[in-house]
Amino acid sequence: MRMNKQNQAEETMMLAQDLSRFRVPATFRGRSGWYVQLWWLVQASLFTWSPQVLYGWRRFLLRLFGAKIGKGVIIRPSTRITYPWKVSIGDFAWVGDDVVLYSLGEIDIGANAVVSQRCYLCTGSHDYTQPTFDIYTKPILVGAEAWLATDVFVAPGVRIGRGAVVGARSSVFEDIPELMLAKGTPAKPFKKRLLTGEQN
Repeated sequence: MRMNKQNQAEETMMLAQDLSRFRVPATFRGRSGWYVQLWWLVQASLFTWSPQVLYGWRRFLLRLFGAKIGKGVIIRPSTRITYPWKVSIGDFAWVGDDVVLYSLGEIDIGANAVVSQRCYLCTGSHDYTQPTFDIYTKPILVGAEAWLATDVFVAPGVRIGRGAVVGARSSVFEDIPELMLAKGTPAKPFKKRLLTGEQN
């Protein structure tokens, strides 16, 4: 009798999250399951094993899987890209060692932008207010000529303005205006980036 009451009490207890009810939406990945697995195999082998100087080869592989990659883009072999068909990188942009482009949603990196080593651009999160822990995405935009210094985290939905600079090991949860220097966790703008010929 005691066990039955205990079981009933446990069943009626509200759960903050019940992961047995979690489901990935059918079109969430943007490609079929086999296509996703094929990309991950290619990334783990042909992409990762390529010598550092073979930037053209890695651009070719990414384009083959639907990424929009501009001319002269430099991407290191240790870069990790979840779904390349959701990534766009402008001309002459740089993506450094051990960068993670967690492209559950769209990531757009502008021309001449720099995403330095160990940066993590995260377009996906979960709705913690729902016990089903629903997954969702918001796009990230890194403007042309912006620079994310080493180990910067960029949260879903953030826009980094043109020419903005984010200091090392910062965490960016809100938009950074163009031509502003920002740092900290959370990152806050603190100074304007001066262009050639401008005075303090």
